[in-house]
Amino acid sequence: MAAERLTLAQARRIALAAQGFADPRPTGRVDRRHFRRALDRMGVIQIDSVNVLVRSQELPLFARLGPHPRTLISDATAAGELFEYWVHEASHVPTEHHHLHRWRMSGTHKWERYWTMDKRRPGYLDEVLRRIEMDGPLASGDLSERVGKKGTWWDWDDGKVALEHLFWSGLITAVRRPNDFARIYDLSERVIPPQVLARPAPSEAEARKQLLLLAAKHHGVGTLQDLTDYHRQKNAPCKPLLDELVEEGALHVVQVQGWDKPAYLHPQAKLPRRIEACAFLSPFDPVCWNRDRSERLFGFHYRIEIYTPAPKRTYGYYVLPILWGDSLVGRLDLKADRHNRTLLVHGSYAEPGVPIDRLAPDVVRELHAMAGWLGLDRVAIADRGDLASTLQRVAGRYSSV
Repeated sequence: MAAERLTLAQARRIALAAQGFADPRPTGRVDRRHFRRALDRMGVIQIDSVNVLVRSQELPLFARLGPHPRTLISDATAAGELFEYWVHEASHVPTEHHHLHRWRMSGTHKWERYWTMDKRRPGYLDEVLRRIEMDGPLASGDLSERVGKKGTWWDWDDGKVALEHLFWSGLITAVRRPNDFARIYDLSERVIPPQVLARPAPSEAEARKQLLLLAAKHHGVGTLQDLTDYHRQKNAPCKPLLDELVEEGALHVVQVQGWDKPAYLHPQAKLPRRIEACAFLSPFDPVCWNRDRSERLFGFHYRIEIYTPAPKRTYGYYVLPILWGDSLVGRLDLKADRHNRTLLVHGSYAEPGVPIDRLAPDVVRELHAMAGWLGLDRVAIADRGDLASTLQRVAGRYSSV
């Protein structure tokens, strides 16, 4: 499609279609084909370790596919279809895009911890690399020299710093250990398919340009900042490349209602008549990971409150936006109580003007589908939030938590 002006409603539908929410969920067994389709829509699956509900990287697949085998990501990684790298933070990325990130791997790492360690322990990085070459894959704990208790989250010892620098540089890669989510590091050539590593790397400018085009495909329509944020690029080197893409006809400049900056429309973007979805979005879903974009696109103010002290939280600890149709209409504070096999809804909130009586049945169905997917037997809805009483009534059973 091509247009010079888009209404905000059109931009929302384009963005959600680009992310796969215009596609119907599978009605039968979900398999690798469905995973590939969802991955093609997203391009990047951000990783996060918080497991109060389920690890965040699993939620975008549930939002698009519904209940599915929870091994899809690990199976695709084992099959050489995914690799992990720092893209939109730590992310699962298609291995077919490995060559587009090598300019970052070969660049100088502006990481003070590494340079401090290297000055203090020259040659240590090579020692770690040789150990992996000789002894095989290892976890950071295998190199630990720590004495005493670990401090803050980022209190890394030298072994972890060395491994992370080698990982950033692409000399080693990592897979996640299922029981504790730790990275297991190995030589890239032992993990990533040889035909992927053999593919020539484009120049930094060309790689950046292709990443911008991919970002436009995944967003459907977006500003410069939206497109650069998708793969954590910087605006300055990308602006002239974006201009080139427009000049070549690879992207179209459009004006979106209410946006004060120009937007870029992918020529293959679809504008469906409607979006018929009810989904709970991870805090790190591409639809809402850019908080400025979600406010511009949906009028939805969202901040994650995991690191906010409990008395100062507005909505709760692990809060998921509710996508309903083409709008973000509310949020749920969820927790999986695995011991009691219960999906806990600590809080449930609707945005002003949302028809709660129409919304609630769809939310309750999705809650029960999520509970079944997670191997939980029931859903318990607490009283907190303006959506709670209606959800409780529709659910027919609830308990305070």
